[in-house]
Amino acid sequence: MHTFVNNVKTALLMGGLIGLMAAVGAAIGPGYIVPMLVVGLVMNIGAWFFSDTIAIKAMRGRELDASTGGDLYRTVQELSQRAGLPMPKVYLCPHAAPNAFATGRSPRKAAVAFTQGAMELMDRDEIAGVVAHELAHIKNRDTLTSCIAATIAGVLAMLSHWGFLLMMGDRRHGANPLVMIVVFMVAAVGAALIKAAISRSREFVADADAAAIVGSPEGLISALRKLEGYSKRIPLEQPNPAQNNLFIIEPFNADTAAKLFATHPPTAKRIAALQRLQPGA
Repeated sequence: MHTFVNNVKTALLMGGLIGLMAAVGAAIGPGYIVPMLVVGLVMNIGAWFFSDTIAIKAMRGRELDASTGGDLYRTVQELSQRAGLPMPKVYLCPHAAPNAFATGRSPRKAAVAFTQGAMELMDRDEIAGVVAHELAHIKNRDTLTSCIAATIAGVLAMLSHWGFLLMMGDRRHGANPLVMIVVFMVAAVGAALIKAAISRSREFVADADAAAIVGSPEGLISALRKLEGYSKRIPLEQPNPAQNNLFIIEPFNADTAAKLFATHPPTAKRIAALQRLQPGA
């Protein structure tokens, strides 16, 4: 059921992107409608086929194999078999900020990535809990929805900036400045709302599924506590806000206003939900 819902969300997101691009084109001027529709179609194709590659490259991920991946590779291999999934690609990202994410449009095209900081911070049980969480996202097809949402959010944020520049420099097509301002403000806020609406509930599902895959919530509980605390001390270098929903812990952002559009539920609530899964709870 969760997979079906994610497939519906993905279709709606892709359709919504095309519709919004057409609306933006109409706000700029009649001559921009068709070009913006084409841009929307191209972005959908790019999101479908290349968003996972873009996410890995943005994090400077280095692929690991059985000879170079050590315990991380073996843990992913063991837990993916336990979860009934194909072995995903495994990447290590050279960032001190502790975090992890999964990406890919399907279980057969999936990847799991950890930062160097996460590997240095967590013990084997905690790493297993985080790996299981990311595998749960893959199994539930959350990764496709997240990749497309991240791409759309990035496009909308880019449009909001580009629109103001266009408004100031191009009046030949009779664009209404007030309409353009409203459209691009809605686009920017809409990007954040799309991410938040997609991400929050899926984290609780992935946490519960991870506990089932490993056989206990203990490792993930401990990992979430560490990742939450250390991510505030060691922020992610040059984070892309459009990709926040990919990570297990939302990269730290000191901007209070940005927290209004957080892509993840509070970590304390996630831990409380996991604690209820413990025997005797």
